[in-house]
Amino acid sequence: MNLPNLNEARKRTNKKVEIREDKYKLSNTQKAIGINKNYFIKTYGCQMNEHDSENIKAILNDMNFNETDTLEQADLIILNTCAIRENAHNKVFGLLGRIKHLKQTKEVMVGFGGCMAQEEVIVDEILNKYKWIDFVFGTHNIVNLPNIIENATNNKKQEIEVFSGEGEVIENIPVKRDNKYKAWVNIMYGCDKFCTYCIVPYTRGKQRSRLPKHIIDEVNSLIKEGYKEVTLLGQNVNAYGKDLEIDYTMANLLEDVAKTKIDRIRFVTSHPWDFNDEMIDIISKYDNIMPYIHLPLQSGSSKILKLMGRRYTKEQYLELFKKLKSKISNVAITTDIIVGFPNETEEDFNDTLDIVNTCKYDSAFTFIFSPRVGTPASKMLDSISLEIKEARLQKLNQLINKYSKENNDKYLNKTVSVLLDDYSSKKKDCLKGYTDTMKLVNVKADSSYLGKIVNVKITSIKTWSMDGEIVE
Repeated sequence: MNLPNLNEARKRTNKKVEIREDKYKLSNTQKAIGINKNYFIKTYGCQMNEHDSENIKAILNDMNFNETDTLEQADLIILNTCAIRENAHNKVFGLLGRIKHLKQTKEVMVGFGGCMAQEEVIVDEILNKYKWIDFVFGTHNIVNLPNIIENATNNKKQEIEVFSGEGEVIENIPVKRDNKYKAWVNIMYGCDKFCTYCIVPYTRGKQRSRLPKHIIDEVNSLIKEGYKEVTLLGQNVNAYGKDLEIDYTMANLLEDVAKTKIDRIRFVTSHPWDFNDEMIDIISKYDNIMPYIHLPLQSGSSKILKLMGRRYTKEQYLELFKKLKSKISNVAITTDIIVGFPNETEEDFNDTLDIVNTCKYDSAFTFIFSPRVGTPASKMLDSISLEIKEARLQKLNQLINKYSKENNDKYLNKTVSVLLDDYSSKKKDCLKGYTDTMKLVNVKADSSYLGKIVNVKITSIKTWSMDGEIVE
């Protein structure tokens, strides 16, 4: 049993990150565990979690499990969890109640993984209140899942394998991609920024970049498989390469990926601190790097930004924002904003509203501050009532929605390129896809258009989506 340790997760050393290309291995016994069995996986959280689930699915397929989208048909259930917000925490434990009832009616193995599994308080809760969960694994040891499942099967006791080290880079973990035309591509893992509210540096380990060759090889393989779009993933992609012993940056990587000539390139998530002029120049230079930037603000108050440990002022953020708008044609910019950070005054909140009124974001993810145990912000005294925080969030959302609709309105009757990648969940006989600026469009079209980038005339506008028709 290996339990998570917050003190160990805080550590950062100069030890060189190990890159392994041969660590993922299965025995013949492990390959037979899933024969005639189904697995169900529920994913919470960010794109990194989604991509982790693609790795988990591929491992389970190698063990000869079959995927099911029905909880009741599963012989193995895995929850891949997120630790960022309290809301995600509540959803996970709500589903666990339903799974416990199911486990009382049939034989089913239950696994608990992801970022919540890296938290000491969560694993303590599992040990004390959820002894029926069969195994727990963390973000660092997905590669060991076959061993963990085998041990849980044979030993018939709770297996907890959560490593709190700095992490390594493993290159041979398989992937079962959820989309045939768009792919997540990890370029780095972990984070060293340690924003005071954020648990990610503890749950994901230190920043460790993949070698450029491995990333470019993966993109080229995706092109051969018919993929049209890649999204380069990292907790702070702009810092890519800073931990490598080579003179190679995110700007270099963007240019090399662009030169593969894949149709579309995106990247998330950016930290304003590491967004430099060289990156901006490369984005503006290549047509296949999409003019869409997710640029988290978090707060419009320089005082609050300092308390958050964000390393920039509101003036520096605005300078970067204006530079992006002026240098990248037709760029769309979205953001993240937290309201109700400990002792945020009305003046601080108004500073945030001022930034939103200046930037007029295409959209934003907005949240009430959610304290995470072990982070510095969780220990800050907070004098603001939940009622005030909720009122501020509502006021902010009204403003965000206003500008989102105004930005979308500009597309009415315009013809834009859209990658149609799936069936619309909202409209019958329609496919859905995204513009280069990440606008969701529903298009009346048959399945022959799936995976194609087509010209679409926008005929109707909503706050969060658009409707359009194909222009041949």
